Amino acid sequence: MVDKIFLSTVAADALFLSSGVMELVFSLVVQSKMKDMPTDGEDVTRNLLYQRFPLTAGIVNAIFILVTFAVTLPGLVMPARSFLKVSGYMVTVCAIFTMCVAVFLWVMTLRMSEQFFNIYIEQEPDVQSLIQDSFQCCGYFNSTTPAFVMDSTCSSPASAALLRGCATSISSFANLHIDGIFTVLFGIVGESRLTFLAQLHAKTSQVTNIPYRYRCYLYLVHRMSAQGSQRARTLPTYR
Repeated sequence: MVDKIFLSTVAADALFLSSGVMELVFSLVVQSKMKDMPTDGEDVTRNLLYQRFPLTAGIVNAIFILVTFAVTLPGLVMPARSFLKVSGYMVTVCAIFTMCVAVFLWVMTLRMSEQFFNIYIEQEPDVQSLIQDSFQCCGYFNSTTPAFVMDSTCSSPASAALLRGCATSISSFANLHIDGIFTVLFGIVGESRLTFLAQLHAKTSQVTNIPYRYRCYLYLVHRMSAQGSQRARTLPTYR
């Protein structure tokens, strides 16, 4: 008969592994691409956001998730519950770590317009021009704050005054992008919680799932073995 509790725990563990792999791949790919030469304003905005992401923390967390998964494997196949107990603590640490990263990203979205202003004014005119061209805007808050970069979109002060600043478009684009990322991270926190509960259930069921008659049989076998060993020690030895 298939052990449903065991299969559920294996499925939760597999999801836990996939979350660690996904976080690791995302962090490494973003870390390698965020300094590439951008081709439009969306690439510029995305790369500037990535440079302020806690990517190192994400890599460390992903590696810890993979190590935790490796620790859970002996606990699933061995009768001793010590591995499951240790892995339960490790899963909890992973969940807390992931939640901290997700909260950090969520806080970024609360004041994106004001925070990105300092990033925007540090960029070269060519970079600002890419942003203006992609989002069809001039300047940041407006065409004079800071002063717009003259290009095909903002060809003169009169035409620039007719277009809104880039702050609204940048904030909408950045928040939409970050919202998807921290939503996935909060989902990983929930999946970690599921893995912890599955391991806890598996740990408690290692004893309770054994039928009563088999537990009695194992107890009698243990008692008989102990008594036999005691008698063997008391028998006289002849040479």
